[in-house]
Formats: sequence, C-alpha cells, structure tokens
Amino acid sequence: MVRKMTVPPMNLVDHDGPGTQLCAVMSDVEKIEIKRAEIPEPAEGEVRIKIKWVGICGSDVEVYRGAREPEFISYPTRLGHEVAGVIDKVGENVLGLQVGDHVALRYIWGAFAEYVVCSPFSVKVLPKELPLIEGSLIEVVPALISAAENADISPNKNVLIMGQGVSGLALTQVVSLYSPKNLVVTDLFDEKLELSKKYGATHTYKLPSADTKTMDIVGEDFPEGFDIVIPCLLEGSGMVDAIDAAAQNGRIVMYGCIGTCHEPVDFFKVHKKRLDIFSTEPKRDIDNRRYFDEGLKLVMDGLVNTKETITHIYPLEKVDEAFKKRNHHSGDTIHVMIDCEVKGKND
Repeated sequence: MVRKMTVPPMNLVDHDGPGTQLCAVMSDVEKIEIKRAEIPEPAEGEVRIKIKWVGICGSDVEVYRGAREPEFISYPTRLGHEVAGVIDKVGENVLGLQVGDHVALRYIWGAFAEYVVCSPFSVKVLPKELPLIEGSLIEVVPALISAAENADISPNKNVLIMGQGVSGLALTQVVSLYSPKNLVVTDLFDEKLELSKKYGATHTYKLPSADTKTMDIVGEDFPEGFDIVIPCLLEGSGMVDAIDAAAQNGRIVMYGCIGTCHEPVDFFKVHKKRLDIFSTEPKRDIDNRRYFDEGLKLVMDGLVNTKETITHIYPLEKVDEAFKKRNHHSGDTIHVMIDCEVKGKND
C-alpha cells in the first residue's frame, strides 16, 4: 500500500511553559488560531524536526475556505505541509539522519507549529548551502515531476497549464525541461504571466475572469485544443474547462482541480474525445523518493527557482493574517511563507 499524507498527533494543552510549543489549529472555516501543544518526542524509527519555514499551499487555502467535503476534512484540523527545518532529535534505530541536518518534509500535514515528528520516509536532507526558506517548496517538486511524467510530453505536443500560482509557476519550469512543441499558460494576473515567460512558457494568455472559458481566449491560436492539459487551479470545476481545452486523443493530468466540482461533467465528451485523465501523486513509494531526489537536484542546479515566487513572510503568531492575505487573489501575492521559529522563547 502506497503511503499517504499523515497528520502527526499533537496534544493540545491550556498552559504555557517548558515542554510546550505554539501550533496553528483551524477550528472552523476561515478561522485559524494559535494554540499551545506539548513538544512531541520521537518514537522508535522517528525523528523530530524543529520547523523553520512552512509555505501556505493552495490545498491549505481550500480547507481554509471550506471547499473540501467532510469526508476528506473535518474541523478542527491542522494545516501546513510545505516544510523546511532542522532535525533536533533522533529516535532509536534511525540510521543516516542526524541531529543538525537541514531537511524538507513531504507527506506531513499539520506543520504550522514549532516541532513535528515523522518517519525518515518523509524526510529529505538538504545541502546546508541551500537557504532553508527556499527548501520548503521542494516538497511540491516530486508531484510536479510525477505530473510531467504522467503527461508523456514530447517535442511534437502542445501543452496547456491552467493557472500560474505557486505550483503552476514551478510546474512551468519543470515542464519546459520536457521540451514540448508549445508550452501555453493562462492566469488572471500579468505579474504571474511575466514570470511564466521567464520560466519557459512560449505563449501566455490573461483570462479576464475566473469563470472565463479557456478556449474562448486561446482557441483562435490553438483551435484543435491541446495534447496535454494540466490544470493548476483550486476548484474542481476547472476540470470542465480542462476537458473542453483538450484535443482529440488528449491527456489531462490533474495537478490541480482536486477540490469539489460543482458543475456537471460531460463524460460523453471525455468518451468522444478519447481522453485520458491522470492523477498526479506517485503510485509507488520508490517513485516518491526518486522524484524527491530529482526535484532537489533541479533546484540545486538552478533549473527550478523556489526563491523568486516568495512574496510575503509572516511569523507563526500571525498565521491568521497570512491566510487572509493568501486567500485574496492578487497579482502581487504568490507564495506566502510562515516563519515558525518563535522569537524570544524561553524553553
């Protein structure tokens, strides 16, 4: 059975003092608060991470907005999975990982906190010359590579990426390395489209509104649609637009659009076009680890920029303000980071 996202347990307490930490808890839709919890101890086969940076991902925003169905998420809950920090304690029978290692984490949710424990499977050691703030976004790169692999991109195919948020901009950089015939991207904001040109997009199109049909804007230049469509949008209803934008015998890779779809999906259109629809996450643990390695190498080789999209930084104590900022659509807000290193604390 392939491993899935886990939320490490965290015991909330009603007092301050030694052995406690700050953590963020989402008690209800659009309501995230700072609580106190016990600092966890690593069990056998676990390590403890002193968290420094956590990015606010689109999936966090979906939960914040209440856009996930109850069968997938319930409140209260904890968020945060784009993590970088330092190992500060190693449990028994853990080989290789050491106290002081700089690491990125994957498949760990609930990391808007000072400390978290996890198994070595979720840990990727980072070179210490890589600034930790740039290491947190490495968490998304394995899924980006997996999406590109599932897309089966070749130099004779036209690729459409819908949306140029944090992941969309990183995906544009990854997909450009697969040398598609044309790499077309869409977004609502000029600032993000300018970055996408820098990152390898051959064509950029600004959509006048979130509910604009993509082919109404790009159809004159690409009347047959696209061999590969990769939506990087939060709302599941974007799949309706993705199906319309796909060419005959095309392929859709759902990097985004994994939220609830509130519009009818015409599956006869999927049948008539002979479309293939793929999910994104690797289906085998070994692929997850391999893509983790490959993703880090792309960043260290200067081929994927995880720094330029960071636009805002907030301390953990102001995580509610950070979510409000991230939840507001604007061209100058891309990657919002939380600094989880609480200042002036006496443990």
